[in-house]
Amino acid sequence: MSDDQPKAPGGRDEGQGWPGYPAGGYGQPPQGPGGYGQPPQGPGGYGYPPQGPGGYGYPPQGPGGQPPSNHLVWAILSTIFCCLPLGVVSIVFAAQVNSKYQVGDYAGAMDASRKAKTWALASTLTGLILGILWLIVVVVAGVGGNLDTVPSQ
Repeated sequence: MSDDQPKAPGGRDEGQGWPGYPAGGYGQPPQGPGGYGQPPQGPGGYGYPPQGPGGYGYPPQGPGGQPPSNHLVWAILSTIFCCLPLGVVSIVFAAQVNSKYQVGDYAGAMDASRKAKTWALASTLTGLILGILWLIVVVVAGVGGNLDTVPSQ
């Protein structure tokens, strides 16, 4: 090489690499397979359909397209106005209906809906029975309390 040709930084000639490094520089494409532009091989990678449950797109629709009723409003109202412990159980089952339906557990969604309805009914009936008993106690106690204050003649 002559002295009039430009030298690379560090005093090296153009096209000559550093010891232990290939010649070329940053602009050269990598040699051999792999790299960022190559799709991974095997199932489940880019360009391959997903394996197993889940994946892309909408969740599967159940029979008829509509989930069973979750009775959530009834469960909440029976919890507030009737019987708290039984109403909470009803709310738990009502909350499970839609999630079970969305993952494809149609039998589980129907079962949770039935249980939510049963517990909401039990809460409502318990609240009504306790309310009636309380009313009877108040009326009897009120009437009994008034008998003592009747003026004697």
